[in-house]
Amino acid sequence: MKWSLSLFACFFSILVFAQDYYLFVGTYTSGASKGIYVYHFNTKTGKAEWVSNTDSSANPSFLAIAPNGKFVYAVNEVSRKQAGLISAYAFNPITGKLSFINQTSSGSENPCHISISKNGKWVLTANYSGGSLAALPVNANGSIAAFTQHIVHLGKGSNPARQDMPHVHSVFLSPDEKFLLTPDLGTDKVNIYQFNQAVKQPLTPGTQPYIAIEPGSGPRHLDFSPNGKFVYVTEEMSGMVSVHRYQNGTTSFVQRIATHPADYKGQPGNADIHVSADGKFLYASNRGKENNIAIFSIETSTGKLTALGYESTRGEGPRNFSIDPTGNFLLVANQLTSNVEIFHRDATTGLLKHTGSSLQIPNPVCLKFLKK
Repeated sequence: MKWSLSLFACFFSILVFAQDYYLFVGTYTSGASKGIYVYHFNTKTGKAEWVSNTDSSANPSFLAIAPNGKFVYAVNEVSRKQAGLISAYAFNPITGKLSFINQTSSGSENPCHISISKNGKWVLTANYSGGSLAALPVNANGSIAAFTQHIVHLGKGSNPARQDMPHVHSVFLSPDEKFLLTPDLGTDKVNIYQFNQAVKQPLTPGTQPYIAIEPGSGPRHLDFSPNGKFVYVTEEMSGMVSVHRYQNGTTSFVQRIATHPADYKGQPGNADIHVSADGKFLYASNRGKENNIAIFSIETSTGKLTALGYESTRGEGPRNFSIDPTGNFLLVANQLTSNVEIFHRDATTGLLKHTGSSLQIPNPVCLKFLKK
């Protein structure tokens, strides 16, 4: 009997543990924030509990987690003579604490986005103010080496107030990691680079060097459909999402659709975009006066979007949001009001419903999950 009870207890603890993830939150530190925050997140209840945070880190606004879960990489979104910085941390899954390893230049000012390859050997970063991107090797001990390639974009857009020069806003590897796509808000292009991990300078222009986005639209972030056949680009300045068929580094235009109602007259402020893991729904965040998540259904054979509705983010400046790995919850980081709101996601309808739970975190920007 005792053995049976012990076995049950062990089995129950495994089930509970399997429901838990670590949630990492990147922030801006001009206010009360200390940097990167770590929480326990229960995917059964949608509840999150604070675990730890860094003591000091300058604007770790966007994060990337190594595939092995042992390391976390953060941009330090700063402008200084030696340009912005990239920081590496070791993560202890037992204590839930981060330990600083090292820091190196991002190549240019204000790095605002970071990605890591599936083998954990390369980190890619976008430098917004510098209009550039960089490729940085990762050492075996998790430390980050000096960049081996730094590419500066050229050109400008049609809006002289915001597009007088390139502004590389993000770096996304294609699902097969043969290509890197880089939305450039300043030039209205999504540049496409071939990515060869075996060489010191892994990036070369693709056969199709870029996706041309509508003038004055300001492409910001993107996401791929789970099958890799479509890529969705959110346009910060136009308030639109453009849909493109994708195959082996080449694209063709499919659709362009607004992320706000037809009667909305305010200034758009698109920020983040994510496709659900089943490929049936797309979500896009609107800042400015809207402060909501636009919800779309996806016609999986054509990639086309149909607007379903809008959910208030219950805060201001939803710069980033994330769907948890189970697909049951969607978390929104409201940068300007310092709150992370937790919504239940209906997998059948795609619609969102607030859970009543929120986290008070100074100026949250980025949300990342790691399975325990």
